[in-house]
Amino acid sequence: MTEVGKYVNRRLLSLSSQRDSSGGKARLARLRRGAGKTPGELPELWGEFLNSMPDDLKSCNDEPSYAEWAVYLSLTMFAIHQQGKSENVHSEGIGLGRAAAELMNDHTDDERERVLRRFGPVVTAKDMPELAHHLRCLIQLMSSKNIKLDYAMLADDIYTFQFYDRRKNVQLKWGREFYYKKGEDAE
Repeated sequence: MTEVGKYVNRRLLSLSSQRDSSGGKARLARLRRGAGKTPGELPELWGEFLNSMPDDLKSCNDEPSYAEWAVYLSLTMFAIHQQGKSENVHSEGIGLGRAAAELMNDHTDDERERVLRRFGPVVTAKDMPELAHHLRCLIQLMSSKNIKLDYAMLADDIYTFQFYDRRKNVQLKWGREFYYKKGEDAE
């Protein structure tokens, strides 16, 4: 896990430990309002994703750093996913591809096609606003089906995804997770 993933994990522990309190619910609601926005666009969210962030992850200019994007997007997606749930939706070891694959289990062909229509654009997104938009659609589907996801791992993946020369590694990782069948021989 990178420094980005470790930082997100600490933020998730804080959010998860307070999710049933009025303050925790307010924090999650603020984060949900940040979905679809650029990191830093909403001042009321600065503390949620910048508080105690290591200096080397912060931007040195007017644009959000890759780490700030990864943290912000992971936390806002977590807040969307957690809405209305009593059980924590963050689960270590469940990558994005695996979670998307779980959506395919025991569904009709039409439902499987809907999953593929949501997963494909996430994997092939060209920039952060596009990734954020398509990821939100996929997370909402996961939420409706009670599928969990490792949000610290997602943050690491989003961070790496932003480096053009490493993007294909993340895309392949997500594809492997999506098509991996535990306990079955490879075809």
